[in-house]
Amino acid sequence: MARRKDNSEVDQPAGESREARETLSRLTDENALLRAALADARARLDEAQDEPGHDPLTSLLDARQLVREIERVLSKAARHGTPAALVSVDVDDLRNINDRYGRVAGDAALRHVARQLKNLIRSSDVAARNGAGAFSLLLDHLDADSALDTAERIARCIAAHPLDLGHAEVVIQVTASVATIMPGDTVEEVLRRAARNRERVKEF
Repeated sequence: MARRKDNSEVDQPAGESREARETLSRLTDENALLRAALADARARLDEAQDEPGHDPLTSLLDARQLVREIERVLSKAARHGTPAALVSVDVDDLRNINDRYGRVAGDAALRHVARQLKNLIRSSDVAARNGAGAFSLLLDHLDADSALDTAERIARCIAAHPLDLGHAEVVIQVTASVATIMPGDTVEEVLRRAARNRERVKEF
């Protein structure tokens, strides 16, 4: 009488076994990413509580603090006649990242962009997060042409440094637009100009 194989002896198709290993590896990577993101979020929340005026996810200035910084630059421009610029940086594919890889990956993408923005500007400049996937850079003592060159360089650098999720690399594309700040401007005029230029750039 033939001996019946137990479950441990049943042969599994090679394709299914490979797919199971890949799925397990991906889930392990995602779990590690989730744990790291949770620890990072807790640390940033603690920092944000200690630093009012900062976005808890990215540790950049928040929208309210950005307005105060614009007021400061406008005051300086009125006294000395120096130009400045407000660069808007919008993450183009944040929704796709969230849909494909999950919200944790979307948050990781925002932190990734925030770190690069801080590294790509001068210590005297200001970086802020003022929307879901929207950032602003306040660049002092830059004319329109120099600010535009800076915005284009920042967009190229972000695209050239993908986000490593462990199981995938995500290339992040951003749209950057520039609003110049001139002596005599008000905060409202600067913000309206920035919003108008942002929409104009997105149309192309």
